[in-house]
This record gives sequence, C-alpha cells and structure tokens, in this order.
Amino acid sequence: MPWSTHTVDLRSDRVIKTFRPGSHAECEREWRALGLLAAYAPGLAPVPHSVDLAAEEPVVVMERVPGEPLRSRPLDDRRLRALAAAAGELYSAVPADVLAGVPVRPDRQQQLIARIRAWVPRVRPRAGGEVGEAMDRGLAWLSRWGMDRAGRPDVPMVFGPGDGNLANYLWDGTRVRVVDFEDSGLSDRPFELAEITEHVGAWTGPPLDAAAFLGLFDLTAAERARLPECRRLLALVWLFLLSFDDPRHPRNPPGTAERQAARLSGLLA
Repeated sequence: MPWSTHTVDLRSDRVIKTFRPGSHAECEREWRALGLLAAYAPGLAPVPHSVDLAAEEPVVVMERVPGEPLRSRPLDDRRLRALAAAAGELYSAVPADVLAGVPVRPDRQQQLIARIRAWVPRVRPRAGGEVGEAMDRGLAWLSRWGMDRAGRPDVPMVFGPGDGNLANYLWDGTRVRVVDFEDSGLSDRPFELAEITEHVGAWTGPPLDAAAFLGLFDLTAAERARLPECRRLLALVWLFLLSFDDPRHPRNPPGTAERQAARLSGLLA
C-alpha cells in the first residue's frame, strides 16, 4: 500500500518485516520493543529473531504469533477484557530503570499539534459542512487548551506501542497478543488509550465500546483528567487525516469524515 512504511512476509513460523528505504528509525524501534517485551513480558509479543539495520531496506525477522486481528470483529466482554489485559501488561512491562533509557515515541502531543497547524491552510479551505464546522470547533478548543505549550504531562510514564489500530491486537481464543511497534517508545497511559479508542478502526466496523474498555483501567486522578484531552486531540487528528481522502481513490467508505466530525463534536461537547 502506498501509505505503508513496510511490507510483511508471513511464513509458517516467522514474519519478515521489511521497511522502506529511510525507515531505519522505525525498524530500530520495532527491534527495541520486541527485545524489551521478550525480556519483561514473554508471550505478549513476537519473539525477535534477527535484524538488519544496515540494509537500505532494513529488516526485522520475528516469531509468528497465533491469533486473528480484533479490528472489524465484534468485541464481546471476553475479548474486551483480554484487550485491556494485554494493553495493561504492555504499559507496565518495562521496569522503571530500563524505561528511563527508552526514547520518547514519535507523534506525541506537541508533534501532532504542530502537524495540525501545518495542515490547516491546505485542508480547512476545502472542508465544508459538518466536517469544516467540527474542524473549527476542534481548532478553537486546541487554542484555548494550550496543549502545545505544555511540558511533559504530570502522569506516570509507560512503554507505549504507539499505534492503536485494533488490527495489531490478535485474539487467539484465550488471550490477546500485540504486534507492530515501529512507533513505540516512552509515553503515558491516557495518550496510548486514546490511540486505541480514537483510531478510525475502533468504530468504522463493529464499534469498540470505549466507555466499557476504559472502565477496565484503574487510572490515577491525573490520568483521568488527561484522558479526555488526549481523546479530543487524536479525534481531531483523525478528522484531518480523513479529509485528505482522494474522492477518486478513497481509502474509507463515503461519509467516514462526516461520521468522524460527529464523533469529535461529541467529545468536545
């Protein structure tokens, strides 16, 4: 796919993930994450086999783990609890002294806000109707909030996978395992949970029950206060991303941007 950073070769017992030229940082993050999780949360993610970071197209070879992606599938209570358990295990897996040496994940809040600011001149003039109105409400909220001027949030740091796509969470009938760590790094639980609940894949198919899912986490008062803001930010990012869809070659069903506009407006209410 033209927007993908890698290709995946699925073998019977292993997966060969080949990154595009220039994607060495993504490959390095993937390899680091697999090593950390193999050491501190064995069984949660694929076991790493080998890496070639020097190649023009860097490669990671890893174990192939069993399971079917949770995206586009109904999530009953058993699967929902297994998803929360996997996410919770992942966030808490890396000991604090080791976590202190893990780089911050890409696309944290300041980077996303800077990206939104850069998108506005290109996207807002051609966004009409409810999409444009929701963008304006989101941008007004963003200016009031001042999140781009905030420092590191006053919440515990955790190891974050960096991608909330439910396709990266595999249900094997008993538990959920996690794949795809090219955007992983130091993060916090509210931001990572918002990555899951606000990813477009969480609602374009059988919807994730966000309230039930988030209710399975014992968050601190500071985390609970931060979570709605992270959800609004990620929802605004997705509204812009969906507005880039080429109507001649759409990646998403018609009306997806309008549905995202309604979703963002609900979060801002």
